[in-house]
Amino acid sequence: MAEFKSVGTSVPRAEAGGKVSGQTIYAADVKLPRLLWAKILRSPHPHARIIRVDTSKAEKVPGVKAIITGADVRGLYVGKQIRDLPVLCWDKVRFVGDRVAAVAAETVDAAEEAVSLIDVEYELLPAVFDPLEAMLPSAPRIHDDVTAYEGAPKEILAADLPNGLTRLSWKKGDVEQGFRAADLVLEHTFHVPARHQGYLEPYAASLAIEADGRIQVWSSVKNPFAVRSQLAKCLRIDEKQILMNVVNVGGEFGGKGDGVNLPILYFLAKKTGRPVKFIMTYSEELSASNPAHPTVITIKSGVMRDGRIVARKMRAAHASGGYGAVKSNTSLATWHYAGGQYRIDHADIEFMQIYTNTVPGGYYRSPGAVATAFAVDCHTDIVAQALGMDAAEFRLKNFLGEGEIDAVGHELKDVHFREVLQGALDAAGWNKPKKANRGRGIALSGRHISGGDTGVILTAEADGSYVIVSPSIDQGSGTHTILRQLVADRMKVSIDHVRVVIGDTDTAPRDGGMRASRMTYVAGNAMMTACEQLEEKLLAEAARMLECRKEEIDFDGEKFSLRSDRGQQLPLRRVIAQASEPLRAYVYEDYRYPEDVSYICAQIAEVEVDPETGAVKLHRMVTAHDVGTIINPLTHQGQIDGATVMGVGQGLMEEIVIDQGKVTNANLGDYKLPSIADLFELKTVLVPSGGGVGPHNAKPIGEFANNAPPAAIANAIADAVGVRLFELPVKADRIYQALKAKR
Repeated sequence: MAEFKSVGTSVPRAEAGGKVSGQTIYAADVKLPRLLWAKILRSPHPHARIIRVDTSKAEKVPGVKAIITGADVRGLYVGKQIRDLPVLCWDKVRFVGDRVAAVAAETVDAAEEAVSLIDVEYELLPAVFDPLEAMLPSAPRIHDDVTAYEGAPKEILAADLPNGLTRLSWKKGDVEQGFRAADLVLEHTFHVPARHQGYLEPYAASLAIEADGRIQVWSSVKNPFAVRSQLAKCLRIDEKQILMNVVNVGGEFGGKGDGVNLPILYFLAKKTGRPVKFIMTYSEELSASNPAHPTVITIKSGVMRDGRIVARKMRAAHASGGYGAVKSNTSLATWHYAGGQYRIDHADIEFMQIYTNTVPGGYYRSPGAVATAFAVDCHTDIVAQALGMDAAEFRLKNFLGEGEIDAVGHELKDVHFREVLQGALDAAGWNKPKKANRGRGIALSGRHISGGDTGVILTAEADGSYVIVSPSIDQGSGTHTILRQLVADRMKVSIDHVRVVIGDTDTAPRDGGMRASRMTYVAGNAMMTACEQLEEKLLAEAARMLECRKEEIDFDGEKFSLRSDRGQQLPLRRVIAQASEPLRAYVYEDYRYPEDVSYICAQIAEVEVDPETGAVKLHRMVTAHDVGTIINPLTHQGQIDGATVMGVGQGLMEEIVIDQGKVTNANLGDYKLPSIADLFELKTVLVPSGGGVGPHNAKPIGEFANNAPPAAIANAIADAVGVRLFELPVKADRIYQALKAKR
């Protein structure tokens, strides 16, 4: 780290001043002349045919300027990849909360009153809510033909299954042969409910149509270019007709990557000739946004008496909800975690997305990983116990090593599973005696990271500073601070001489969005390339002015010096001022997906369980991570802290309760999120190693600590009081019932 001045230091966040001073503009803050407010009428039924929509009473409400129904947008669908979500429903509704009509009015109150007066006649249809039941031949059909939708991913569609959306599957070896050879075969089924991402800022957007037809959008989304594409495909227009303006995002954790409400605003704006704003209530967020999927996972493993895993069969059924529109590849990348970190010679793994009459599922920080880690690591503990082996010993025995092939066919490199788990075990005092009703539990989460396209623009300014134009919306991860640190060190200036401007979709290079722990990797490497290009241009200009070759010049960040005659120098500002062209580097790259590297997080929970009530007290969580160069220690630790708390929340309290398709806890009083009162001792262990794909051997951190806590907690509860829970969250009443059944 000696060669760095900015990299490796806890530099304050670039956007911190604007946020704490209240100057930061979020989507809800946007004020436009003659702005109208939109409200949406949602279905009260999980599955029904629309017979009639009567808006006559609503049209008479003072202040109402436009009402649109499915009849106004018939045939138009929206979605990230598969476009199966109607802008407004015109024939059927498929979940409680489906969109039937929309109102634009002068005030929120007028819009709400008008929505309440729209009369819809429905013919109720049979509904199905469980993904396993939805696959039965007798289940009602939610969509007639999934293959007919635009954007349907033909190669992974599960159209042969009743209500099938997609199927991802992998096979390795001969799993049935593996089971026959095994000394012991165990099978378990795990259930994980829907969960909301829990961001503070609800979804908000404003849309205006200019006189020439140009569409201006301000929306709380993390991926403006992708959302622009979604809107353009829905409206069947050129993307360049849409400008996504810059607004900040008040947290998203995977939940703000779609623009499914924007077509509604477009048609209201088109009908009224005025801009329209829409802000979801938190009740709408919890009942009609894009939560993590309810999931059922069955996992079966064959093992030998000496502890070797020889075969595994795994089936995951995700309840996709009424539509698949809010997933970018119409599926979840849960295959990253399917085999765990374990050596398995024979594997048969399948992940299915199944249509159900529930709220459509979307992405939640490391999509699908919590459910998969819960199943894999709880199952792992049960198998170890059945073999009479210590849970840590069993894992260490079965870990994959360098160059070995995982359960889904990836040959891994830079493998550090053993070192990271050992770091967690040492910090947790794994073998130390425990008090009565106290237990410790292990869980791990490893993943590959994403790649894809991104770009940056780097400009040398007349005052000797540097300006980064970034296409990425910093939703809280600190990416722009990282970029400033990289530029400061590479260009040998103080970080105060580097600033970031977020570009809109007209002015910035295209970017795939803030997702999949990829930003330090892709944006960081793009930034380093831009620095190299800009330095080459600066050296070329200095060489022209000094009448020499650029190889003969040294640059110390402030001046260019002729190596053979140090008296001949040029200040950076003069070179910039007298340059023959603007000194600017433009980088746009499509980075590979590094699927051969699997980073690892190992976590150990220590809990205390009240045997009389089932109440759980989480005393301590140890979280160990495989790390490279940590560019900003403060934000790095912040990612670990926040993610661990999110994982604990999903383990102990978070669930969207769905009864007959209706969300029954659609408010933040009933949907429990962790608060300061729920915090615990958190010990972080950093295990340095090579293999980082980011600049200076940097490694991802954003989506690791949130996945394994539910499994670690469930395993700790089993260790404390000897009861095993197969359903999240592990609440006191479920533990009490399990203890009662045991007694």
